[in-house]
Amino acid sequence: MIYLDSKTLHRIMETTLVERGVNTSSVQHVAESLIQTSLRGIDSHGIKLFPHYCRAIDGGRISKHPKIAIEDTGVSTAVVDADHSFGHHSGAVAMDHAISLSKQTGIGAVSVKNSTHFGAAAYFSFRAANADCIGLAFTNANALLKTFGSNEAFFGTNPICFAAPMMSEGPFCLDMATSLASWNRIMNKQKENAAIPDNWAFGENGEKVTNPHEARTLNPVGEYKGYGLAMMVDILCGILANSLSSKDICDMYNAPISEKRYISHFFMAIDIRKFLSTEAFKRKLQDIVIRLRNLPPSDSEGQVMVPGDPEKKFFQIRIKEGIPLDDEKFQEFLNLSEEFSDAKVM
Repeated sequence: MIYLDSKTLHRIMETTLVERGVNTSSVQHVAESLIQTSLRGIDSHGIKLFPHYCRAIDGGRISKHPKIAIEDTGVSTAVVDADHSFGHHSGAVAMDHAISLSKQTGIGAVSVKNSTHFGAAAYFSFRAANADCIGLAFTNANALLKTFGSNEAFFGTNPICFAAPMMSEGPFCLDMATSLASWNRIMNKQKENAAIPDNWAFGENGEKVTNPHEARTLNPVGEYKGYGLAMMVDILCGILANSLSSKDICDMYNAPISEKRYISHFFMAIDIRKFLSTEAFKRKLQDIVIRLRNLPPSDSEGQVMVPGDPEKKFFQIRIKEGIPLDDEKFQEFLNLSEEFSDAKVM
């Protein structure tokens, strides 16, 4: 493993995208989202995706200069046409608009169509929490989740993210896929030729597998419950956007890199002040979090945590020591630009 300084890496990633002709707003959102995600320890959706995104730009899948259009459809609703932009960019535009609507009416809900992979959902919900709102973010994706009662996949890992501000620390954040493990984690194990837990994935005939190369579908959380949640997300995303459901979205890695994906997202912002004072909300949520952390752990060496705590711990470590990356993946960065060698922590 090598370690990369987040600030230097951020700068070089932006330069690399600019040199490819990507518009300034997309550049800023992609770099910020990927760095934030890796600092929080979510390696599957962090900087490791950057070389793939560059290939998608070069191949024409992602628009370099998208014409993102916002159509207000009601006093608190809107639809965004992403024009095949980076999902990080169109998602931020949509969430910011949802926040603006919520400040007027209490709740803003925005649907996004014709988009691409948007990285980690927390990037968008944090924007709402930092504006003293509750933020929710959803996206559909290509079919990878094993359908309950079938051996085939129909829905994607379709994540659910909820974030809210707290009094004395960063936002509370629940960011979960509807599968036990992401496909990117399976791919990482494939590269390592390392076994996976037997509850992560299923093989060709629906059998549990520990060999990542045999994985074909992913295990939903809570069996039929995760499958149902994935369907809920696809309704909010694919149907409300009048776009594709997961089953009809092309594969992120195996489809031709020139092929558009037509991914859809859904964002919601709730203005806390329309219900109670922001200070009271933050204080109440902070109190719940403190009480939970102070509960006696079931394991004598364990610690009770709330959603988002592991990511906060990772952030404190990685902001100082750097973001870890294996040598093979780092070579992909060097193939993009030799400047990435400047990001190595000596």
